[in-house]
Amino acid sequence: MLSADEALSFLLARVRPANKTEQIATSDALGRVLAERLTSAVNVPPLDNSAMDGYAVRIADLMNASTRLRVTQRIPAGTVGQPLEAGQAARIFTGAPVPAGCDAVVMQEYCGVEGNTVTVSKHPKTGENIRRSGEDIAAGAEILPAGIRLRPQEMGLAASVGIATLLVYRKLKVATFFTGDEIVMPGESLKPGQIYNSNRFVLTGLLQALGCEVIDLGIVPDDFTATVKVLETATAGADLIITSGGVSVGEEDHVKAAVEAVGKLDLWKIAIKPGKPLAFGEVGTVPFIGLPGNPVSAFVTFCLFVRPFILRSQGITAAVPQAFSLKADFDWLKPDKRREFLRARLHTAENGEVEVQLYPHQGSGVLTSTVWADGLVEVQEGTPIQRGETVKFLPFSGLLN
Repeated sequence: MLSADEALSFLLARVRPANKTEQIATSDALGRVLAERLTSAVNVPPLDNSAMDGYAVRIADLMNASTRLRVTQRIPAGTVGQPLEAGQAARIFTGAPVPAGCDAVVMQEYCGVEGNTVTVSKHPKTGENIRRSGEDIAAGAEILPAGIRLRPQEMGLAASVGIATLLVYRKLKVATFFTGDEIVMPGESLKPGQIYNSNRFVLTGLLQALGCEVIDLGIVPDDFTATVKVLETATAGADLIITSGGVSVGEEDHVKAAVEAVGKLDLWKIAIKPGKPLAFGEVGTVPFIGLPGNPVSAFVTFCLFVRPFILRSQGITAAVPQAFSLKADFDWLKPDKRREFLRARLHTAENGEVEVQLYPHQGSGVLTSTVWADGLVEVQEGTPIQRGETVKFLPFSGLLN
């Protein structure tokens, strides 16, 4: 049985780097993974421009506070003015290029206007309220590295330098199916001994949040032949196969045996709680990951192990979740010999310090705990925790996208 760290290293070492790409419109790139570094062909801003609505002036003309300058032009954004001559000022608006000869822009609040003249009440410094050409981005500079998931701000940055299309990795196609004679879909009547299939919705949502294309093969009965058949079907168009349930050691758990019949298993158990039965192998040439059937176990193992595997498969370099150190507002005095991941919520103590508290029931079937919680507290093997000690907290914000 591998430790959590060994299992993650094992999985990441077996990732096949993404290599299939496509060119898409920048406007359609939300959530996609950039396949090449981007550089700018232009300066941003392209010209020195005004950071304020006000008046463009020559500082040399402002030696006397009572100096009145003649306003000779009006420069809105999108137009280019004429050079300033001695004794002249220009009415200018935010974003408009400053005219040649101008070395400061004075905010309109510090200007007294009378007819076509202006008096400045505050002496500006050289360059005040002027945004220089290339101040944000210089021509030739890298603006985005390869291997990042594109958010709205990255899309905007690419657009700001005129990039209309982006080379991205093709979406990862993930085939899923769910085993168990006891599970039925919401909307169907529950017979004695049956439960609704929550894992199907959790797993689909987790995969969609990562930008995967989900191939849902449905519910498979607890039958060896049926399981083999759906595994063979999944290999036809998928880059990865993920199942939920059937990877334990019960007589009705057929996934492990079916995978070994048509492929191979390289990993089966991990020393964590919840989620010990996590399987990894191959069906044909397609990687296979078998999640536990208990809802919380499936959720936690996906966040800790499957998500990094998928991110690396998508070409994302930063795949391992980041943890934060916070104080515990709980006691955990009987730790397991396996590493534990406890559902926890942030709250603010009376002294203003942010602490973490635990959901009262940490069972692997309590899906409510994942909705209540803000993340997971990691408890090292056999290590008790007392209230006030520092713990490692993994926020869901870094585990679910």
